[in-house]
Amino acid sequence: MAAAVFELNGQSVSVDDVDPHCTLLEWLRASGRTGSKEGCAEGECGACAVAFLSRDEQGRSRYEPVNACLISLPEVHGRSLVSVEGVSPPGCSSSSGVLHPVQEAMVRTGGSQCGYCTPGFVMSLFCEYYRPDRDGYDPESISGNLCRCTGYRAIADAARGLGMPATNDPWLIPLGKGPRELPELEYAAQGRRFFRPQSSSELARILWENPGAVLLGGGTDLMVYANQRHERYPVLVSIGSLPELSVYDVRETEIVLGAALPLSRIERLLEHALWGAELAALRQLLPLFSSRLIRNRATLGGNLATASPIGDSSPVLLALGAELTLQTGAGQRRLPLDQFFLGYRQTALAAGEWIVSVHLPRPLARVQRFYKVSKRVLDDISTVAAAFALDLGSDGSVQRLRAAYGGIAATPLRAEALERAAVGRSWRSESSLRVLLEALRDLGTPLGDQRGSAAYRSAMIEKLFERFHAETSAGASK
Repeated sequence: MAAAVFELNGQSVSVDDVDPHCTLLEWLRASGRTGSKEGCAEGECGACAVAFLSRDEQGRSRYEPVNACLISLPEVHGRSLVSVEGVSPPGCSSSSGVLHPVQEAMVRTGGSQCGYCTPGFVMSLFCEYYRPDRDGYDPESISGNLCRCTGYRAIADAARGLGMPATNDPWLIPLGKGPRELPELEYAAQGRRFFRPQSSSELARILWENPGAVLLGGGTDLMVYANQRHERYPVLVSIGSLPELSVYDVRETEIVLGAALPLSRIERLLEHALWGAELAALRQLLPLFSSRLIRNRATLGGNLATASPIGDSSPVLLALGAELTLQTGAGQRRLPLDQFFLGYRQTALAAGEWIVSVHLPRPLARVQRFYKVSKRVLDDISTVAAAFALDLGSDGSVQRLRAAYGGIAATPLRAEALERAAVGRSWRSESSLRVLLEALRDLGTPLGDQRGSAAYRSAMIEKLFERFHAETSAGASK
């Protein structure tokens, strides 16, 4: 069985004796690199942030901040990464007193008090400093980092005051070379195994030979269970290196998004590509989907496969009429997303089957909205989420309406009674609104928990639709 070999702060590292569930953060701290901190072990605080050398959707090299607490150590095999100990100019130790411009900015603005969160902020700002086409302060650059002391103003001041890298900056050299293609890996330690195949046929073979193997995408959900519930899996299989899972394709009849495309990559595509305007609801969702640190790893396929009733992507994709391509060693099949969720955390995936891609049929609805009700506006779990997709005729009548909700039942739900009742009705009519609200009365089986009572969730079903109607009916004909 091979060792996990990677480049850390410019030095080659080989590891062959740790459990595959050991996180990169745990290994860093156990190996004496204690600058990275553990604040939550679930990706909420960013104190453990490190930088991965990656390649974006345009083929450009970039440093991306990720949560080291959510990355299985074997996952870094073949990667180049930087921890807070390494941000000083190469050749200078972390104790030499020679600071990176980001560190200097934090010192100059007073961006650190207790210092616990500081390493994570430094790593996020390190990645921002070298971001391609950076032309100003992006608040999202530190969206996944929490601070209890400074109130953020001083840290934001440090970010705003960053200059541009000098032409002889040594950290530009790795960017010029770019990351290597991630190699396959078969790793075993302490009675457990980890695989990273590079082809569908190899993945199918591994799943055939290892019934019950658990697939690992971005790990932003699975590794929380490993950290906080101490769940252990005999076999983990990373699917992030399969080329067909990380592509996108814009066709005449559909838009295809690979199941393993990181959400941050999809976010940039939707922002810059002409077809991004067609997916307005997805564009509205992504900034509300946890933090940039999480989105740099999280995937659509992973969010769907976990089958959480409060998974944010499900309502949007249901409202847009998404279909999935699923695959086993025997071949592929297409399945509408509204047939994918079978029960609480249960899906239609057969043994040895995985999600290849998400398909969004064109033409997509012209009017789209996504709404998320949560305790915090950003970086929080949904209490209720809703997505709506609407097409109106020239007379203001409804030609097509799709509506979907999360957080109101054991699975994400389409509001099919509402959809049927809406077709042909005048969208602006108050009488139509009353009929449509009545069609929502029996939707779902809301339960109460710490995020909201059953009565509150029930009220949100109607209130979110009323909001959608109010926002979109002003320009429609009577």
